[in-house]
Amino acid sequence: MQDIKRVALPPPDQFSIQDTSGDSLLTLENADNLERWASAGTFIEIEDTQGRDLAKSFNLGTTEFPAAPKLTAAKPVALQRADLHGTPFLIESEFLIGGRNALVARVGEPLDQLDKAFNETRQAIAIILAATVVSVIALSLVLAAQTTNPINQLALAMREIGSDRLNRRLRWKNRTDEIGRLAATFDDLLARLEESFARERQFISDASHELKTPLTSINANAQMLARWGDRDEQVRKESLETIATESASLAGMVAGMLTLARADSGEAIPKEPVDLSAIGAEAVAAAQPRAAEKGLALSFSSGGRPIVMGDTSLMRQLFSNLIDNAIKFTDKGSVEVRVRADGDRAIVEVEDSGPGIDPTELAFVFDRFYRTDKSRSRAIPGTGLGLAIVRSIARVHDGTVEALRPAGRGALFRASFPLIS
Repeated sequence: MQDIKRVALPPPDQFSIQDTSGDSLLTLENADNLERWASAGTFIEIEDTQGRDLAKSFNLGTTEFPAAPKLTAAKPVALQRADLHGTPFLIESEFLIGGRNALVARVGEPLDQLDKAFNETRQAIAIILAATVVSVIALSLVLAAQTTNPINQLALAMREIGSDRLNRRLRWKNRTDEIGRLAATFDDLLARLEESFARERQFISDASHELKTPLTSINANAQMLARWGDRDEQVRKESLETIATESASLAGMVAGMLTLARADSGEAIPKEPVDLSAIGAEAVAAAQPRAAEKGLALSFSSGGRPIVMGDTSLMRQLFSNLIDNAIKFTDKGSVEVRVRADGDRAIVEVEDSGPGIDPTELAFVFDRFYRTDKSRSRAIPGTGLGLAIVRSIARVHDGTVEALRPAGRGALFRASFPLIS
């Protein structure tokens, strides 16, 4: 190294510490030149390829970097971490070649500030994460409370509603959220249940009343038979006739209730293609004797052969009940039965020339045990279930039935069913 010339540093725009052109490597061996790149946080040391010191920046003083890893032209750069007097350093060593010369330039920078920054960043991240976890937990508790409290209130309100308090409603304030929609649905369910319970209670009350009359008559005539039947032929004859009539009425009422129960469970009813014209003609033929007894003209007309999916026996009973109802409430004139197709619907109509139905009672004639003429309720035979059975049969066949009051006198009952396509 005795022959190495000490050359002055060229201007900064002509040379950098990584410049390996010409004799620039010789400038790195001059400690004075190294001060141009050294700073309070940057320390420079120049070694030959054997690891001997050639020069170092003055800020290193007597401190020396630890030995550099073995570097070659094939492996020119190496990084290492070292502690110098208790201070961590990151040292970069680079193998430089300039002409026939080669040396190793080593630059070191303390890591204490960087480590401090990393530690502070880690602490900040830890604090942020902890605060985030606490915030998420708190928010979750608040949301859970907001969610569960309405549910608990809803459950408490539901428990307070029993079969004897179906008139109560939740009436939830906020009806737009999920809980509100659930409460509104529950209120609608309660309304339907209340209406259903009311109908069942009314049915039980009406059935009890209707069943009581024939049972009372049967019981009274049975007692008369027991007391005077053997001694009075007339008493025995009248009592037996009354018992037969009332028991037949009672049997008809029970049969009507069974038919209603069967119709209300429509899923259990097997269905097949049914020709309404054929069934209507049969029902009219069967009712001709009853119409003739009252001097009524009973006629039937059909527009084509409407075919629907249904139960033959139930459809026959629908025709029979409508025709019987018309004959019972018509004292003179006629009863017309018509069957036709209208678009995709089959229409059944029964029209009579009787006194008709008061407009205020049209909506109730299909209720069970409802009678439009209360003064003649016992004089006109029947169970009070005929039209209720008609409505139930129509429902289980996906049909409808309505009572109308034509422009003139009389009543018109119209049932509609979907045609088979």
